[in-house]
Amino acid sequence: MDWATASDIATAVKRGQSALAVVEGALSRIAAKDKAFNAFTAVVADRARAKARAIDATRDAGKPLGPLSGVPFAVKNLFDVQGITTIAGSKINRDLLPAARDATLIERLENAGAVLVGALNMGEYAYDFTGENVHDGPSRNPHDLTRMTGGSSGGSGGAVAGGLVPLSLGSDTNGSIRVPSSFCGLFGLKPTYGRLSRARTFPFVGSFDHLGPLARSAKDLALSYDAMQGTDADDPVCTNRPPQPTSELLDQGVRGLRIAVAGGYFGKGMFPEAREAVAKVAAALDARREIEIPEAERARSAGYVITATEGAALHLDRLRSRAKDFDPAVRDRLIAGTMVPAALVVQAQKFRRWYRERVLALFEEVDVIVAPATPCVAPSIGQKTFVLDGKEMPLRPNIGIYTQPISFIGLPVVAVPVPLKPLPIAVQIIAAPWREDAALRVAHALEQMGTAAAPRPQA
Repeated sequence: MDWATASDIATAVKRGQSALAVVEGALSRIAAKDKAFNAFTAVVADRARAKARAIDATRDAGKPLGPLSGVPFAVKNLFDVQGITTIAGSKINRDLLPAARDATLIERLENAGAVLVGALNMGEYAYDFTGENVHDGPSRNPHDLTRMTGGSSGGSGGAVAGGLVPLSLGSDTNGSIRVPSSFCGLFGLKPTYGRLSRARTFPFVGSFDHLGPLARSAKDLALSYDAMQGTDADDPVCTNRPPQPTSELLDQGVRGLRIAVAGGYFGKGMFPEAREAVAKVAAALDARREIEIPEAERARSAGYVITATEGAALHLDRLRSRAKDFDPAVRDRLIAGTMVPAALVVQAQKFRRWYRERVLALFEEVDVIVAPATPCVAPSIGQKTFVLDGKEMPLRPNIGIYTQPISFIGLPVVAVPVPLKPLPIAVQIIAAPWREDAALRVAHALEQMGTAAAPRPQA
């Protein structure tokens, strides 16, 4: 079932399609194509086949199947997978023992019938926007193998965009689901901070880290998101809010939703493709109101301070004992984080509270805000700079100029791919906390209109 969506696969398996045949198809595609994409760092073929056989046996016995039965998926290699070392894109973690238990979100997807097939390439310790890993090599964009997938969930983007699996999981601290979604032309969900459990995953910045899915349809995002919801005592920030079913709400469309386009900071600094994508989405939604998110540039700066200092604190022992084993670009930024004055961190946290209050006040007037996801389409692998507003700027830190101010206060966002030629690019659909349903409804409506789509690679 090449290029079938997760929902289509699950429907076919319930109707008699062999789950084992579906999984064998995914394993064959990985074997044939992943040398080019470099998305996978580990494949768990025996485990996947055993799970698929169990699904077929359950169906053949007349027992009900889960909503994702037979759907192959893969996870960023910072998720614990039982029996595999959680390398988190690093050299240093390869010395750790294999994980004793799966991450909570893997368990929940498999409880819904999905089938894990492997672990995916990523930027070292998730401190990356490019998808380039010095230890495992760069993930390559299926739309153009000379271009980046984006990061740090680069393998998560490449595996889905390249048709290897219909669903993957990534993490998003400052944009690491939304950036690969944009560069690879996928739907991606960064849920509200605290909505999905992060238990048994390798952290980066505890006060920013989110986990979520990447897929080729909004419905697949909703189905997987619904399967993963629920409190978890193993993650202290996974709240006690009840699960919010979203897949059954998609057909409500945009009816009753107040939609605005982000202006000011979010209307500057983008390439023509990003501007065109935002305009197409705004026109399709008849979103005529422009709204300004206050002090977004300061939010990005404060986010950098907190990212650098929390990340540095996490890795301090590794920096002291094994500095030479880091990607130099990651190591140097972490070392810089150890030198940030405490007073500046306190100021950043105070501003964070102020900024959250001001942004939440906007959601008394609107339900959804449309904004660019990345300033450009996927750059070339190895590219170091680009020109924004007439200025040559370093590429790596500036890919996330539109995602970071949103991560800073944990808002839910769906990245929606606009299939421009020759390369796609995404737009952010931003909602109030705990309103993933609103963002997913807008994403699904755009897909139904034909404005949004996850294009297949041309090659």
